[in-house]
Amino acid sequence: MNQPLSIVILAAGKGSRMKSPKAKVLHEICGREMLYFSIKASRAITDDIIVVVAHQKDAVINAMERYFTGITFVTQDSENFPGTGGAMMGVKARYENVLVLNGDMPLITRASVDAFMNASSDIVMSVIPLEDPRGYGRVVIEEGKVQRIVEEKDATDEEKQINTVNAGVYAFKHHVLDRYLPQLTNNNAQGEYYLTDVIALAHSDGMIIAPLSVDEAEFKGVNSKNDLANAEMIMMDRLRREWMEKGVVMQLPHTIYLEEGVTFEGECILENGVRLCGSTLIADSHIKAHSVIEESTIRNSDIGPLAHIRPQSLIAETHIGNFVEVKKSTLTGVKAGHLSYLGDALIDEGTNIGAGTITCNYDGKKKYRTIIGKNVFVGSDTQLVAPVDIADNVIIAAGTTVTSGSYEGDILIISRTPVRKLAGFFTKFFAKGL
Repeated sequence: MNQPLSIVILAAGKGSRMKSPKAKVLHEICGREMLYFSIKASRAITDDIIVVVAHQKDAVINAMERYFTGITFVTQDSENFPGTGGAMMGVKARYENVLVLNGDMPLITRASVDAFMNASSDIVMSVIPLEDPRGYGRVVIEEGKVQRIVEEKDATDEEKQINTVNAGVYAFKHHVLDRYLPQLTNNNAQGEYYLTDVIALAHSDGMIIAPLSVDEAEFKGVNSKNDLANAEMIMMDRLRREWMEKGVVMQLPHTIYLEEGVTFEGECILENGVRLCGSTLIADSHIKAHSVIEESTIRNSDIGPLAHIRPQSLIAETHIGNFVEVKKSTLTGVKAGHLSYLGDALIDEGTNIGAGTITCNYDGKKKYRTIIGKNVFVGSDTQLVAPVDIADNVIIAAGTTVTSGSYEGDILIISRTPVRKLAGFFTKFFAKGL
């Protein structure tokens, strides 16, 4: 694409069909808001991105500014100028070519955008043939040219039989918008200013409107929770295929959940049912079946099966077994085979964590840290009541409660209640039978 391009993303609507108080474009797929994906695709193409906001505009702007800089946000006067045409009235595009996208189309790709710019027409509009066109504006095409677009609520019974629908993406020359946006009216069933009316006005003046057939999987908008789930499946499949092509091994890949921020380095294996969330990095590691990793870094380690690594954890050269939960902890060269909770902990190499070990990091008001040095053997069923600092080369006996404090190296820590034996107690207790 040789000519510079401005991209306008319409993100002002409420999305009432989502049945949610949350703004439509803030609903997530693969861990990111839908609008994020529209902006991400646009950033690969142009430096002039304009996002039109209105409903929950502050939440929308704040969410996107977590990821992007240099985006222009325009607030639609939706009270006086509702509708897609009204949304465009406050837009000042930088370049002659203007592409209008929707914030609820997270699956659009750069290749699809290029197709619009390769068409030689003052207006190019996307169309999709659907088996069930209900809920969409119908496109009347004659002799390969768009004649008009009819919103479903304004369509006649005959027009509703048309199955070619408006996909809602348009490429305009800047002068077309400058000429026709001021001519829009809201004389329709919804009382809105339709961007589609620009098509009708341009057609009446003899301009050629070129239809562009597009892939439904990329262009069909997300209008319901069912659409949201379908879009997420498509995006998830893209993410999985991308990483497998880069060398990640996935067993039963359709069972693996990946989010947009997850990255891999080196040779990695993911078994079935794995869930990787947030800005997680997996490097040269084996993640076993049904383990969950959130916002953490795993290097040269094996995790699971059925382990849970919670946010802000760093695990390196470590074995984490089944039913082990790690939260906001750094483990280097550690073995934690099973059934443990390690929260707010720093644990060094050569240390073994026995089954049933718990770092008691929360007293109901504040959270405290547990520090365990090198070559510490922690016996099973141990509780470490933070804050605790244990030096290198320590043995903690099974069943011990380690109270707050610092412990020097080369010692045994043991705290057990002496065993009591009461003769004849079993017979007496069950005198009347089991």
